[in-house]
Amino acid sequence: MNRRNYIKTVLLGSVIPVASGYGIKNISAMGFTNQKPLAFKSKWHLWQNMKWIGPQYWGNRLQDWELKNGQAICVVKGKNRNLHLLTVQNPKGSAEFETKVTINILDDDIKNSENSFYGIRLGVKGRFDDYRSSAVFGKGLDIGLNLKGNLVFGNKIHKTNLNKIPKNYTLHVTVKNADTNKQLLSISIIDTLNSVIFNLNDIEVSNKTLKGGFALISNIDTKRNNNYKPLVGFENWNINSKSLYSNEENIYGPICFSQYTLNRKKLKITTQLSPIEDIKGHKVLLQFKKDNNWKTQEEQVITHAGRAINFSVDNWNAITNTPYRIRLQIPLVNELHQYDYNGTILAEPKTKDTLKAAVFSCNFDYGFPDSDVNENVSKLNPDICLFLGDQFYEATGGYGVQFSGDFDKMCLDYLRKWMMFGWSYRELFRHRPCAIIPDDHDVYHGNIWGEEGKLADNSDGYGASSQDSGGYKMTPEWVNMVQFTQTSHLPDPYDTTSVKNNIGVYYTHWNYAGISFAILEDRKFKSAPSHVLPKQAKVYNGWIMADNFDIKKYRDLDAELLGSRQEDFLKYWVQDWSYGAQMKAVLSQTNFATVATLPEEEKTGAVVPKLYVPEIGEYIQGDKPTVDMDSNGWPAKKRDKAVEIIRKGFAFHIAGDQHLGSFIQYGLDEFEDSGFAFAGPALNNIWPRRFWPPVDSSNHSYDNPAYTGNHIDGFGNKMTVKAVANPHNMHKEPKVLHNRAVGYGIVTFNKKDRTIKTECFKRFIDPEEKDAQYPGWPQTITQEDNYGRKAVAYLPQIKIKGLKKPVIEIINESTKKVEYTLRINSKVYKPKIFEKLNYYTIRVGDPDKNIWKEKKGVSIKSKKITFKFY
Repeated sequence: MNRRNYIKTVLLGSVIPVASGYGIKNISAMGFTNQKPLAFKSKWHLWQNMKWIGPQYWGNRLQDWELKNGQAICVVKGKNRNLHLLTVQNPKGSAEFETKVTINILDDDIKNSENSFYGIRLGVKGRFDDYRSSAVFGKGLDIGLNLKGNLVFGNKIHKTNLNKIPKNYTLHVTVKNADTNKQLLSISIIDTLNSVIFNLNDIEVSNKTLKGGFALISNIDTKRNNNYKPLVGFENWNINSKSLYSNEENIYGPICFSQYTLNRKKLKITTQLSPIEDIKGHKVLLQFKKDNNWKTQEEQVITHAGRAINFSVDNWNAITNTPYRIRLQIPLVNELHQYDYNGTILAEPKTKDTLKAAVFSCNFDYGFPDSDVNENVSKLNPDICLFLGDQFYEATGGYGVQFSGDFDKMCLDYLRKWMMFGWSYRELFRHRPCAIIPDDHDVYHGNIWGEEGKLADNSDGYGASSQDSGGYKMTPEWVNMVQFTQTSHLPDPYDTTSVKNNIGVYYTHWNYAGISFAILEDRKFKSAPSHVLPKQAKVYNGWIMADNFDIKKYRDLDAELLGSRQEDFLKYWVQDWSYGAQMKAVLSQTNFATVATLPEEEKTGAVVPKLYVPEIGEYIQGDKPTVDMDSNGWPAKKRDKAVEIIRKGFAFHIAGDQHLGSFIQYGLDEFEDSGFAFAGPALNNIWPRRFWPPVDSSNHSYDNPAYTGNHIDGFGNKMTVKAVANPHNMHKEPKVLHNRAVGYGIVTFNKKDRTIKTECFKRFIDPEEKDAQYPGWPQTITQEDNYGRKAVAYLPQIKIKGLKKPVIEIINESTKKVEYTLRINSKVYKPKIFEKLNYYTIRVGDPDKNIWKEKKGVSIKSKKITFKFY
């Protein structure tokens, strides 16, 4: 067939109308609803060679499977390398079917072992009743030949008359009904002459065993290695049945997901694709639907190691909702396949009174594929999504990480985890702007002190010693690959100059719908504690191991937190109220305090996952403030500087990382003299921190906790704790999900009232229910609460005529420094000051029109001032 005359178009994933609120249901429930005759055939022979098996399959691991010469080839010797079929299920285990696959041994230089085998896995089931869970974590009934030529059937070995495993053979399995709850399973091994060389008939198997999905498996019982060469090939995989369930919409890839931001009329979209870059003639198109027609904006091919493509469009019309789609064209042998991923560029809600942001972080795989998060958050219908780090962890999806070896294999190792993130959460940002910033685990660190792009010392491995050495474990090229996939859709960096070793930066200013966000990198420039503290501190993984070492005495260390570049950026940002900015917020990986405690006897946080989980209403005794230098309570001097800068713009702080939801107010010289910060709870909590400071807990209750109030953290920083989402024993399974205070946040900026409302939702409760939030939430503050410093006096009343929502800046004429800058919501304002006897300059204007007026020499004794702009 001439492929030019035949085009097959495949629509990828959900397409949910904007008006619906983007709610989705459990995909397992809606994914396999119809029994129908099935004649599945793998069509690998129609595809060009590539480092991916195709959209109907999920490979564990991604880098271990390649498509070559019509075969799905496992290219590594390792345990439980499996290839899951996404589109076919046996949901009740009662279906009759037959399946067969041809297996070709490509590397027979392997020690014969009863435990090493190739074959088929039936009844594949994951942790949850969802095909995605089965694809990643599925276990089932394994059937195949081991390297000694004997039949593997589950955990049993059946002797055959074969001396060794044939180099080429077909494995054929048939299943027929025995009675209501049982099936009869027969197995045949067929040689290249189509002769049966072994069979085993009528094995009784329960429906429960066969309930689930289908997969191929290569299991070599050997120590892990990164030596890649073709090991075994699978071809001509067939499944035939009159009663299996199938759904071709359950494919994943070759377009996995897209994320976008809109900033000052510049649209940036990053699309994540599968590893199909080797397919000659592929095209990736960005298209918009205008006047009821799809029009191509740009065309690219995959060139980046991250298999992501970034599109940018200047002068975007942000007035109306605009459908977009990413179209991928792939030439097959007999036809052209087109894959479409559809989404919506929302109209920028500049005139809307509120902007609602959903806040996420700390996403391990305990709850994968996390369908409940999509369903519940959709009921709250946020305007934007913020993923503030740890989109996954090193152990996400199993198999650990690949720290070394072939660069592209290391990239694919990352992509499998990143693709799992998108598989869970893409519906949240398919139709919404979304900011994503990587944290330490996104670059395979437990803790990271980036030291401006330094390379870590991995001579003693990739653990604590490497992290304590400062810098990045992984290669600069790999770090840049990660940053491109996660952040290239963000607004252009404030300063594009790379740091050491040509590692790029992404800190930037995002102005959307009247909210001005400063997006920071609070790890990249940070000093390693072991390089700035005295040796007697005995630093290990950012913790002080020495007895009686008082870190509070080292407050004035010459150590970096944000680095001078980001400090300069923040100084500029707090004064920049252009493009109609009305309120400001800082987005970073973690907050500028250490809101956590540990048992008195503990020196590190290693014990955290094993700590006792209290009952509701119980107060933990015997804890102390932690001195975890992975937190941004350290280094204290630069923490103070960051807090001092951002309060001058009345900026709220939103962060992730802490695995502990909290709402606090920063203090510098006094408690409550600075801004507020919200650290969202973990989505899937691998490190359930807690906050049980030593206070009088005699009147403590769950709803009226004793731990709120003024506290000094482990580094001597002042903080006022308003709310904390501590872990409690919820007496539900799985405990690893229900007992670890998981959830998500919602921050609503009210531009009309100039308030900020923060909500902290429990993950497994309908957000519309009464007890959906953790105790202490919601919390509502005013914009001006973010500079909580008490006024010593007030300057005379200012009246502005001829300008709507003017920007006011107060400059101290003695210090020549800006005290603060703010866009007010009225025409009358009385500025607070912190020194009575000084003189001040007052600037008033509109930065978008570049219209300014100022009055110098203003003191508390001056008369009322009127600024006229007409």
